[in-house]
This record gives sequence, C-alpha cells and structure tokens, in this order.
Amino acid sequence: MPDLRLVIFDVDGTLVDSQAEILAAMTHAFDAEKRAMPSREAVLAIVGLSLDVAFARLCPDADTGTQARLVAGYKDAFSTQRAQNADHGPLYPGARAVLDMLAGQDNTLLAVATGKSRRGLDKLLERHALQGFFHSEQVADHHPSKPNPSMILTAMGELGVDRARAVMVGDTTFDMDMARAAGIANIGVSWGYHAADQLQPDILITEFGALPGAVDRLVGQ
Repeated sequence: MPDLRLVIFDVDGTLVDSQAEILAAMTHAFDAEKRAMPSREAVLAIVGLSLDVAFARLCPDADTGTQARLVAGYKDAFSTQRAQNADHGPLYPGARAVLDMLAGQDNTLLAVATGKSRRGLDKLLERHALQGFFHSEQVADHHPSKPNPSMILTAMGELGVDRARAVMVGDTTFDMDMARAAGIANIGVSWGYHAADQLQPDILITEFGALPGAVDRLVGQ
C-alpha cells in the first residue's frame, strides 16, 4: 500500500530506561575481569552500539579474548538482573500510550532497531507485554553495529515502506547517524543517554506525547 508509513524505535534510552541495569551489568563484567569500571558517562556514551563494538571502545587496550569475556559477562549479568528484579528497565512516561495510539492507526507500522541481542529484546518485550507489537524487530545478532543502516534498510525492505515514509526515533547520535545513512527522517528524544544538543535531529521532542505530531510532520499522515 503506498500510504503505509513506518516508525522505527531504538529501545534503551528511547522506549525503556535501562540505565540502572546497564551500569550494574557493566560493573559485574569489569569486576570479573579485575578491570577498572569506566565512568558512567563513558558507559552511557556507548549505549546503542553492538556489545562487541561497545567494549572495543571502552577497552581499546584489551585483547579480543578479554573483550569477548566482558561481552559474555555483561550479557549474563543483565539477564540475571532482569530475572530477579521486575522493577528495573521501566518504560518511559507516556511511551505505552503513544505506542498504543500509533499501533491503532491502520497505515502505521512499528519496528525496533536495537543494539540488544535477540534474547535481550525478547525478554524486554515479554516484560512489558509488547510481544507481537512491532512488525519488524531488528537486533544486533544479525546486523553490523549502528550507525550502519542495515537494520533500517532491512525493516523497510521487509515491510515495503518507502524511505520518504519512514522515520527513526532514538536518543543517541548513533540512531540519528543510522537514519541519515539510510536516507530517512529522524526524531531525537531529550530523555535518553546522549545529550540532546549532540543529536542534531530533524525534530527533537521532550515528551512522548509530542511524538505522533512529529511523525506526521516528517512523513505525513
């Protein structure tokens, strides 16, 4: 259908506030390797990247074996935390209402493009009762890390939506750069893990309730 439009969401820092989980899992991974934990700012700066790329940036002096153990330790710690504490990783205020609104529009398709693994995304969707909510789910297991446009291009290809009718919603420069590389519009959110003044999006929103109007402005109704 020519009038279909696609809204692609980043996850951590955009839909879900995973900051506490991310920092705790990072601490566990670095402690296990007896390495100094990077600063909070350094950790949040790499949120959104695939884990292998993220740890390569955080630990450029570490060999590949050490980086692989850090990735594995992080994944295990993150998974354990989610199993033990259902209060971690809440949706941002207003997120669910806006997702329900957009999902109720006949010509609007929803997707996610995330640096999370398939396992991590599945657990998050289950926790927030969002299974089957997104028409395309692109994860780090099957793509190069952001800002490579592979995830966006795959989602558009799967759903048959033109670039002019697709928009990326994210909180990091990686999301904005990925959208630009794919040739689609982008919406930055102010509540995430990169400073809002770094994003340079087509539109910056400061509350979830402003998202539907921003989508309409960029890709039409």
